[in-house]
Amino acid sequence: MPVTVKHITLWRVEVENKPGVLARTLESLAAAGADLQVAMGYRYPGGAEKAAIEVYPVTAKKSVAAAQATGLGASSIPTLLVEGDNKPGLAHAVAKAIGDAGMNLGFLVAQVVGRRYSAVVGFENEADSKNAAALIKRATAARKKWTVSRL
Repeated sequence: MPVTVKHITLWRVEVENKPGVLARTLESLAAAGADLQVAMGYRYPGGAEKAAIEVYPVTAKKSVAAAQATGLGASSIPTLLVEGDNKPGLAHAVAKAIGDAGMNLGFLVAQVVGRRYSAVVGFENEADSKNAAALIKRATAARKKWTVSRL
């Protein structure tokens, strides 16, 4: 399966870094039937008091209402969701395409589950996210051809 690149909207809230805050934030989304594909919670580097929670997708009316009730709101961080079959070097191909184009990342979270690769990539501005989407598609398509030709 080819790699897909999709522009997404993360829903985000800044919180106090305390035990249970992630569970309380996700509780209302679960009760509303939200089927989250991405859930990230992290403490800000260098400070123990603040943290952020980010989730995706939040689209159904009940999910939107539940998210808003817990303080979540649509993030302004331009973000891509990259998914496809995992191949050795895939994360490198994505990072290299972005870096070689002179773009700075806001964040990248990637994982492999089974044979599937998934990454959430945040950018400093919308123009970079649009350019990166095309670059990632080209780089991963070229990587696929390279992998096949090497076999």
